[in-house]
Amino acid sequence: MKTAVIVFPGSNCDRDAEMALEKATGMAPAMVWHKDGVVPDDTDLIMVPGGFSYGDYLRCGAMAGNSPVITQLMEHANRGGYVLGVCNGFQILCETGLLPGALMRNASLNFVCKPQALKITNSNSAFTSAYKGLDEVEIPIAHHDGNYFADDTTLDTLEGNDRVAFRYTSNPNGSARDIAGILSENGRVLGMMPHPERAIGGHEGGVAGMGVFESLVGAL
Repeated sequence: MKTAVIVFPGSNCDRDAEMALEKATGMAPAMVWHKDGVVPDDTDLIMVPGGFSYGDYLRCGAMAGNSPVITQLMEHANRGGYVLGVCNGFQILCETGLLPGALMRNASLNFVCKPQALKITNSNSAFTSAYKGLDEVEIPIAHHDGNYFADDTTLDTLEGNDRVAFRYTSNPNGSARDIAGILSENGRVLGMMPHPERAIGGHEGGVAGMGVFESLVGAL
């Protein structure tokens, strides 16, 4: 399983993503600089990490969504490659149109950073199969703009097609229908606000995040 991590100016979770992917796969991912980096042709999974790409100027993820590397990301996704966007990465995936909806300012207008209980709402995807038999997990969150919004038709479609992967058990940001992570129509793109790469064992809290990466290893 070959992986890559896209690095933007302002990314601050790219090294965490690198460690998680190497731990899960036994191989270090390619670290792809947004402007002039090249995603290897045989890449199975591209991870778009969290942080504050371009300082979150203009709108979270908006500038990164127009970066030169996005063409390669879109080509990878369109040919059926897997994509994982976490926090700012989720925002970027919505900006590119790979996922529907948008991430707005938290309803409290405050930055939230804490362990967060999540309900597993779909354990049949390539990103969540390792969670079969579990109702809830705890994965850290850290964001200021994690309030997921979409119109009712889109939300009904996501729910009706089992594309909501995770929900908050206690909504920390005002997200519509408690949504914490969603899947693309083909199930090969996941965007989520919680940080699984920060819960892989070691000095940080918990190991529940490894389930996302172990699921992908199993799928590939």
